[in-house]
Amino acid sequence: MKKKEKTNNQFSKYVKWFWITVLGGVLTLVFLFLLASWGVFGTLPTFEELENPEHNLASEVISIDGKTLGKYFKENRTPVKFKDLPENLVNALVSTEDERFYEHSGIDFKATFRAIVKMGKEGGGSTITQQLAKLLFHGEGSKNLPERILQKVKEYVIAVRLEKQYTKQEILAMYLNKYDFLNQAVGIRSASRIYFGKEPKELTIPESAMLVGMLKNASYFNPLRQSRKKLVKNRRNVVLHQMFKNHFISEVQKDSLQKLDLELNVNREGHSDGYATYFREYLRDFMKKWIKKNPKPDGTFYNLHRDGLKIYVTIDSRMQKYAEEAMKEHMSNLQRVFFKEQKYNRTAPFYDLDKKQIANTIEQAMKRSNRWKRMKRNGASVKEIKASFNKKYEMKVFSWKGDIDTIMSPKDSIRYYKYFLRSGLLSIEPQSGHIKAWVGGINYKHFQFDAVKQQKRQVGSTFKPFVYATAINQLNLSPCDKFPNTPYTIPKEKYGMPEDWTPVNSGNKYGGELTLKQALAGSVNVITAKLIDMVNPKNVVSLAKSAGIESDIPEVPAIALGSVDLSLYEMLGAYTTFANKGLRVEPMMLLKIEDKNGTVLEQFIPNSKEVLSEESAYVVINLLEGVTEAGSGVRLRTKWGKYPDNIATGYPYEFTNPIAGKTGTTQNQSDGWFMGIVPNLATGVWVGGEDRSTHFAGIIKGQGASMALPIWALYYKKLYADKSLNVSQEEFEKPENLSIDVNCDDATDADENLKNTIDEDPEF
Repeated sequence: MKKKEKTNNQFSKYVKWFWITVLGGVLTLVFLFLLASWGVFGTLPTFEELENPEHNLASEVISIDGKTLGKYFKENRTPVKFKDLPENLVNALVSTEDERFYEHSGIDFKATFRAIVKMGKEGGGSTITQQLAKLLFHGEGSKNLPERILQKVKEYVIAVRLEKQYTKQEILAMYLNKYDFLNQAVGIRSASRIYFGKEPKELTIPESAMLVGMLKNASYFNPLRQSRKKLVKNRRNVVLHQMFKNHFISEVQKDSLQKLDLELNVNREGHSDGYATYFREYLRDFMKKWIKKNPKPDGTFYNLHRDGLKIYVTIDSRMQKYAEEAMKEHMSNLQRVFFKEQKYNRTAPFYDLDKKQIANTIEQAMKRSNRWKRMKRNGASVKEIKASFNKKYEMKVFSWKGDIDTIMSPKDSIRYYKYFLRSGLLSIEPQSGHIKAWVGGINYKHFQFDAVKQQKRQVGSTFKPFVYATAINQLNLSPCDKFPNTPYTIPKEKYGMPEDWTPVNSGNKYGGELTLKQALAGSVNVITAKLIDMVNPKNVVSLAKSAGIESDIPEVPAIALGSVDLSLYEMLGAYTTFANKGLRVEPMMLLKIEDKNGTVLEQFIPNSKEVLSEESAYVVINLLEGVTEAGSGVRLRTKWGKYPDNIATGYPYEFTNPIAGKTGTTQNQSDGWFMGIVPNLATGVWVGGEDRSTHFAGIIKGQGASMALPIWALYYKKLYADKSLNVSQEEFEKPENLSIDVNCDDATDADENLKNTIDEDPEF
């Protein structure tokens, strides 16, 4: 009996201690929760912080057709709302990360107990809400056990508060928006765009499953690491199994989907990636200045890389894509021809320079490089800096077939890059001033100097229309008026010139009379010289300035032949005046800027002014149409003729619609231009080397019609093939009361003289 009583007493003692331990543990846990909620273990987020958790939000550049062109970010995060998440993504997330998500209030005690008992072997006990709390307010857990326990307690408290503050749907969206999927993919929108090239709403079941699988450990399950692809696929299949287990997909679906490959469509979103890279860099500088002038209501300044601004621009993503494709097609072909020519050039890639001048050119490029500036900043001597340029390193260099891994000295790489011809393209809608496409170069990663706005080069014959426009506006001249094609001299001292000025035609070709239309079509220098003398260079400069050219233009006759350096941006902006009935609409790239909540911070409107009469503008357009009908731009229409080494990429073009245009070729073929206009779209193209001494040896390959015009042609072929763009193929609108004669059918007797004068014709 005593033994039995003793046994009962011992059992009671164990039961007593068991309950003391359990209750003590519960009370301790409750006490820890209370202490944590009181902030004893460190401050918890305030109500305001829970209402507006801190995010680094990328500012987004959005095209006029609603596509994201690029972002500025510290973290590449653009949040989406729950309604923008596909159902299969939500189902995959809940099935895999928190099966009782809709049943608990932030903490799943059953899952927590399981995790403790099984030491985490069957998964952790954290709910999605707890994981969100960790992401938002303290990040990765501490390695120190006591600290980790305290973090976990705080995590529980924050999770409960989050559940009180937000709906379940909002919590799911916040979690997916916050998670870093690596490879600059922060948040579900960036992840779906970078890994699959689509918006989250468009994700398929296996795509959603792969992204949810990454939530376990994005670094370990990184789909862009070749060695991890099998692991990623296996992890995706685990998620698909969980979806089947939770009745979101059938077994047949699960089995068939698990057999699929990952089928990635990688679209990186670094600044050197994607479309409109040069435009986005110019816009970045613009936004920095805008931010300084437009503070927040509290006086602080917006952060372009963290405040999630929405920047709506005039660029059309489709037109931008076609422009970049056209440039790539022609410039890769043009470079092939240029490389072949340079095999026979002893000073390649330069002409007209001796050894000393070449060495100076390379040294100047070295001094402009980031390497030189960085080493100088760090106190290196000139001798040390130069020595570093002669040392060979492993590097990637550009080629039109893709980057090449090589070993090369920085000095040799400078000369290597000097071989590459550069290009710029700009498209503007004349009526609105909207910039539709902006291609500043052949590859932003390797060639960052912008050929649209940053660069100024000699414009050659593309300046002649401003001389003609001034003459028509002042003197009411007609395209049919005839002038002698004979040498013309402007005497010294007139216009302040120290010497007589007698320009020559290309190839010294003269004879007979030419109409103004024929003279501009053939880019005849002597007639252009006569015109600028008739109207005074000062008036030509005044008209060009009024049309939007801001650079200094000397008031001398030589500007008639394009001796002035201007940017492509200035030139095309001025040309749009002709297409818009004499009304200049200032080029604009911005529509509006919004904050992260959609509040409009500024809306942009175009500025406009009258430059020419509608009649004069139409007559200039009529003259420019002659360039593509019978002049240096005629290859846009023909299907006959042979071009050396197929240099005219994509020829024949066979355009039949009205096109007003002008080619331009500068001295030694250093610059090739083509300005082409249809009624609702003007586009300018420039092509040349980084240095004026990098050029083709002869006019046949080096003229604007060979270097620049093919890019325009390829681009417009693509535009016309896309009917959604509505790029005009109609006639230019004629003024109702046109008093100037533009029908020159009776002025064709000089055609043979014209043919002998044109210096930018194909080789037949």
